[in-house]
Amino acid sequence: MVFSSLNFLFLFLPLALLVYYLSPRKLRNAVLLAASLIFYAWGEPLYILLMIGSTVFDYMNGRLIEKYRHRKAVQSTVFIASMTGSLAVLGLFKYAGFVVDNINQLFHLNIEAADLPLPVGISFYTFQTMSYVIDVYRGKVPAQRNIISFGAYVAMFPQLVAGPIVKYSHIAAQLESRKVTLERFGEGAELFMRGLAKKVLLANNIGLLWAHIKAEPIEQLSVLSAWLGIVAFTLQIYFDFSGYSDMARGLGKMFGFDFMENFRYPYISRSVTEFWRRWHISLGSWFREYVYIPLGGNRSGLVKQLRNLGIVWFLTGFWHGASWNFIIWGLYFGVLVMTEKLVLLRWLERSPAVVSHVYTLLAVMVGWVLFDLEHIASAWHFIGVMFGSGAHAAVDQKALYDLSTYAVLLVLSAICATPLPGAILTLIKQTWRTAGIVLIPLIYALLLVLSTAYLVNESYNPFLYFRF
Repeated sequence: MVFSSLNFLFLFLPLALLVYYLSPRKLRNAVLLAASLIFYAWGEPLYILLMIGSTVFDYMNGRLIEKYRHRKAVQSTVFIASMTGSLAVLGLFKYAGFVVDNINQLFHLNIEAADLPLPVGISFYTFQTMSYVIDVYRGKVPAQRNIISFGAYVAMFPQLVAGPIVKYSHIAAQLESRKVTLERFGEGAELFMRGLAKKVLLANNIGLLWAHIKAEPIEQLSVLSAWLGIVAFTLQIYFDFSGYSDMARGLGKMFGFDFMENFRYPYISRSVTEFWRRWHISLGSWFREYVYIPLGGNRSGLVKQLRNLGIVWFLTGFWHGASWNFIIWGLYFGVLVMTEKLVLLRWLERSPAVVSHVYTLLAVMVGWVLFDLEHIASAWHFIGVMFGSGAHAAVDQKALYDLSTYAVLLVLSAICATPLPGAILTLIKQTWRTAGIVLIPLIYALLLVLSTAYLVNESYNPFLYFRF
């Protein structure tokens, strides 16, 4: 079940909210956990046992680490067992096939690996349980004694399958006590409807252009078609993932939780470094806190700092998928970030805004080719066509047709990827207070009606981050 589905919007969510708010406060974590397990079991009836097992495993590990706080050897053993177990599960389901395939190719072997379907959300909830155990081990947070509350944290359906990655330390107090006002619930509903519109009205529709162009043989693409395709994917992945994150944050508010902002208009960035401060913020924060800083961060000289950045970016790429294109994608951005740190940032800061902005967008779009085209040779070929190498023409009739068909949607999507729409809504609220009380709800109601109409009539409703 996905948020952008009629079953979720008009069956699951209303029932979950109704039962939640009719329940006594002491039982609301239990209700949230039950709703989350139903939500997950809807699409993963078998792998729900894996998630429950991971939850119980790290709940017990947290308790044991705290119990043996003054027996360092025991505490360290439990900690290592927890990290090893979590990474082993992630490795088995996500990376085993990739490792075996590469061993077979390297040594000309024929080892068979079990073809296990990837459990939805495993990368997200595994990172959450790992961060919890790490923070308990560090003494940053006390171990959670109530397994229902801990289960609600791990399985919480608003952020279960696609984040944002919520660190336990951020919501530990909210698990114990939270308050929802009508105003706060309304803010959550607005955020959810805004995210739904981004996902359904923008990502799904602009994604059709990329799907259409990607299906064509690369050698038959013109330069214009290649650029139209990657611009479409650049917008699709942003609205798909940020829209889902907005829906998650909105649902969180409706249930009384505050999740961290996961996207902050990344396409207005003037450097790749800035882009990654604005894109998938929760993942960047996780790697910074649990990998980069423990490795030494920038405290041990430039050479070790660059080494640490290289490790983080390799892991960032590998986290996204068990495929060489993701590893190369991660290292590509790692090299860009390191180059900016060494040389480019000073130049970019002095450059006209349009120059640094165009540089960033070009760098990001080239990266998205590496991200979405699984075969490296195809990705390089596509990038070559973008810059005129191997294209059958600069412009052709098909590209002009696609441009004329999608021009309005492309412009609208580009505008919506900036702070401008939000600034207009804020201006309406501040300037026309009385009218805004009526107008703003009408705008969101219209977005909900249009999104629902799309879902009723269309079958194209992909969710890109289910892969991860």
